[in-house]
Amino acid sequence: MRLSHTRKALLISMSLVMAGLLGQAAAAQSSHSEAAPPAAIAPSTAPAASTAPAPSAPAPTTPSAPRTEKTTVPGKSKPKKPAARTGPAGSLLTTGGKGVALTFDDGPDPANTPALLNMLAKQHVKATFCLVGENVKSHPDLVRKIVAGGHALCNHTWNHDLKLGKKKTAEIRADMKRTNDAIQAAVPGAQIKYFRAPGGNFTPDVVKVAKELGMKSIYWKVDPRDWEHGREESDGAHTSRVINSVKKRTHAGAIVLSHDYAQPDTIKAYGVLLPWLKSRFKLIALP
Repeated sequence: MRLSHTRKALLISMSLVMAGLLGQAAAAQSSHSEAAPPAAIAPSTAPAASTAPAPSAPAPTTPSAPRTEKTTVPGKSKPKKPAARTGPAGSLLTTGGKGVALTFDDGPDPANTPALLNMLAKQHVKATFCLVGENVKSHPDLVRKIVAGGHALCNHTWNHDLKLGKKKTAEIRADMKRTNDAIQAAVPGAQIKYFRAPGGNFTPDVVKVAKELGMKSIYWKVDPRDWEHGREESDGAHTSRVINSVKKRTHAGAIVLSHDYAQPDTIKAYGVLLPWLKSRFKLIALP
């Protein structure tokens, strides 16, 4: 019997569907039969041992010292470092105590030194005079007045040699000794305990020789530069500058540098400065 094309197609389609359904059923049966059953897990009778280390007891600790903190008290400043006491080549900047030493260089001067001595006597103030040998030789009477007034003496070289420190030791010693001899010729037995190099030009050789001759080398802490008087500066302005400089810079223990030789404005300045300084400091001649 011959089937029509339509029936043939329908039969083929049905055959394919049935084949597919049979294949899926077979695959499902196969997968279930191949899977291994899960292994039975026996219940544990005791907790498993832990592999983590047991916590140890805390080690005893030693109490540390309490930490101190630096505190700044409001309104309080740090203490100032002590002022330096030595200048070039170990020369002295200060008196070593609270006393203030007024020192006058380059004299004696026939006009200014007597005026200064009278002023010091009225104020009952002692000072130190650094004398130039040539001026000592010319005015020995003034050296005697200085000593009679209780003032200290200082060697300031023979002729104010600014380069003495660069010379040979023998020349340095000869200059200092010549000046000392002139002072002691004016006042036999006079004590000359100090030496000041002109311009403050101290060198180790100068300080060494001075020490060998029994003299301490003195520099200064206060320098009003009273010797510096420019043409544009009036005498009054010069005097005021010296006064203001000394007032501003002087403190306990200071050595103050000034000049009596050829410095009339300095003498005027000390007419104001002496009572001002005396009211604030102990004024001394270097001991």
